[in-house]
Amino acid sequence: MDGLRFAFGTLTVLPVRVERWDRESGGRAMALASVVGLVLGGLAAGVGALVCWRGGPLLGAVAAVGVLAALTRGLHLDGLADVADGLGSGKPAEDALRIMKQSDIGPFGVLTLLLVMLAQIAALAEEFGRSTVGGAVAVLTAALAGRCMLGWACLRSVPAARPGGLGAMVAASVPLPAALGGSALAAVGVGLYAPRYGVALVVGLACGWLLVRRCVRRLGGTTGDVLGATVETAATGALVALALH
Repeated sequence: MDGLRFAFGTLTVLPVRVERWDRESGGRAMALASVVGLVLGGLAAGVGALVCWRGGPLLGAVAAVGVLAALTRGLHLDGLADVADGLGSGKPAEDALRIMKQSDIGPFGVLTLLLVMLAQIAALAEEFGRSTVGGAVAVLTAALAGRCMLGWACLRSVPAARPGGLGAMVAASVPLPAALGGSALAAVGVGLYAPRYGVALVVGLACGWLLVRRCVRRLGGTTGDVLGATVETAATGALVALALH
């Protein structure tokens, strides 16, 4: 329960009191983040399906993406923009990390946010256009892919890029069986509706893992911003995979 409270308290706007703020509960939270994805994805899928029914596929897609952003305070999108600015700067790791800590968003961050949001909305609009239920499952798939990715980004083989902060607390805290088990359950779950959703979730995780490896090589490890960026990367990868299937 401490891990679940930590997960919902840090990854959502839901009013959950975090009673333990330590590495052990943080590691459990990252391993259980797929539960957060299930809840957030279910809420966003329901809203998206309802809006699609009344307002059409495009508006349903915008609503679903907007709900996910609102339920997370845009935390992961902010991390994505910061990582884009840091990696796009071309500067050494120390300078790139300093850029990522700044509160403003640079041109790389703005462009990345724009393209990612457009890709997510376009892919979901396509899915909602095919079927309202299928669009809802696509929203759930993206939400699960993003949160399952947190377990992989916090594997014990992935170090922290710098001391301090949430990233350092949860870095290298999740054993491989925990990350693998949560991802497998999520893939099988959405794959029950249609196999391509399970495949898309795995593709999304692969995209997120590529970003993790890039950040480890470029920055020396992960940070809280990197974790947020991997969530959005995995979610977007899953949706693009669905659109291309």
